Formats: sequence, C-alpha cells, structure tokens
Amino acid sequence: MVMISVGVNGVTHENEVEPRLLLVQYLRETLGLTGTNIGCDTSSCGACTVLLNGESVKSCTLLAVQADGADITTIEGLAGPDGTLHPVQEAFRQNHALQCGYCTPGMVMAAVSLLDEEDQLDENGVREGLEGNLCRCTGYHNIVKAVLSCASDRGMVTGAVS
Repeated sequence: MVMISVGVNGVTHENEVEPRLLLVQYLRETLGLTGTNIGCDTSSCGACTVLLNGESVKSCTLLAVQADGADITTIEGLAGPDGTLHPVQEAFRQNHALQCGYCTPGMVMAAVSLLDEEDQLDENGVREGLEGNLCRCTGYHNIVKAVLSCASDRGMVTGAVS
C-alpha cells in the first residue's frame, strides 16, 4: 500500500492505495465520486475525463499514485456550492448536448479544459479539441453548439456559429 494525498474538488484526501489502483477507480470506489464514468478502460472513449492540475486527463490512464500531490476536479466539483451550474454545464443543458448522458461528464470536463487552453475556437477547433471523447449516441452537433456558445460568451469564437 502507498499513502497518497490529493485535492479533489477543493477537499484534501489522504488514503492508502494499492500501487496499481487506477485514478478512475480511486475516485469512484474510494471517494464515492461516481460522476466520473468508466467507459472503455483503454483510454479510447474519454468518459473518465477529469481535470488534473487544470488539464483534462483520462483517469483510466493514470494510477492514483501518479496523482499524489495533484489537484483534481471531477464533474461533481464544477457546480457552485449553491448548485449553480458551471457555464459549460449550463450550455450543455441549454443546447440539449446530451442524449443518454453517459459521455456527458467526460465531455463537459474536456470542454472546460479546451475553453481554458484556447484563445480562439471555431467549429473545427471544437471538434478537434474533443476528438478524444466519444459519444455513442452521436450527439456531437449539439455538443459542439454548447461549447461554441460558451466560447461566444467569452468572445473567443472565430467564424460563423452554425
């Protein structure tokens, strides 16, 4: 067992973990944060995407011990303490950017990171930026609309929004 200390959604957690425990399993099974989904276990789908020190990562590709000392934000940590949705969550709601909802937490987290990393976005940039996250229901059009609406609110859209 290895002792780790991680900040998750603003709370420090110290736990002994098996050295082979994946970060996604730590979040779900140890901390009970089940909003981070397990989709493929091969880093192909992005359902397990979280923010690690502000950057999106697929939590099925990291061991919990690799996150020692890091700050992690999961989908549960985006909304305000009063339940006010994060702007990306609200844009997904307003633009009907979900169908079954399984990919939604990972898509939202990847979109938050994309919006924080880029200065300008257009439709192609959003599609490329989210290409590591799959939607089995093929709801990509509304997902792109949601991300572009956030980018537009921030004054970072280039070209026409369809």
